[in-house]
Amino acid sequence: MRPIDLNADTGEADTPEWQAIEAAVLKHVTSANIACGGHAGDHDSMSRTVKLAKSNGINIGAHPAYPDKANFGRKSLSLGDDISYKNLALTLTEQIKTLEEIAADNGTSISYVKAHGALYNDAVFNPQLAGLIAEVVADLNPNLWLMGAPSSCLTKAAQDAGLKFVAEGFIDRRYTDDGHLQSRKEAGAVIESNSDREAQALALWQGQNITTNTGKALNLQVQTLCLHSDSPGADITAAKIKHALLDQGAKIEPFINAA
Repeated sequence: MRPIDLNADTGEADTPEWQAIEAAVLKHVTSANIACGGHAGDHDSMSRTVKLAKSNGINIGAHPAYPDKANFGRKSLSLGDDISYKNLALTLTEQIKTLEEIAADNGTSISYVKAHGALYNDAVFNPQLAGLIAEVVADLNPNLWLMGAPSSCLTKAAQDAGLKFVAEGFIDRRYTDDGHLQSRKEAGAVIESNSDREAQALALWQGQNITTNTGKALNLQVQTLCLHSDSPGADITAAKIKHALLDQGAKIEPFINAA
């Protein structure tokens, strides 16, 4: 069976209990998207999470966001109105470089970039924003991968910038009929049941249809599966998903190894 990467959004924890959950999640994934100061995270959290990722032998990725900790990076900012093109490029560059430097200080490196929250979702539809993200990444290091939604503006932006792209599917989020994430403002957008999360993960890995928020069938071709570490029961889900995939014969490994 084809290999699959498991990734998790991490470095966001601001309580000891949440930090413990993140540490547990990192034992079961192969890639860690580490918050680097935009929506969450500081030098201490980045250093702690880099060390955990390194000790678990997993990929390290930068998880930059709109500079908006007050809303956890989940509020859209309009280019030109809420934030200038230049300032957004500067903050994304700074966020990624900060994590790069911390990784280097700990004897490791980052290998990819995945935008967070509203920045990620907005770039799915906005070619200018997707292009900005891809340009920032390519200017920093053209060998970095860009992670994002399949068949989106991010996919094309990565190609135009000469970056390798890895398509991502979410195991704990519901999709709309057009293949995009259902808004968190709507009921049911976060999949709460571990059995439903497991079913979606297995279907995405096998290239089978998943069920949208309206009950329709949707097919997404992805190379990595994401779990949010702030989802309820994320540590339990991470272990269950990993074992379910292994039981079905999946080869779980970093997407870079499978390239």
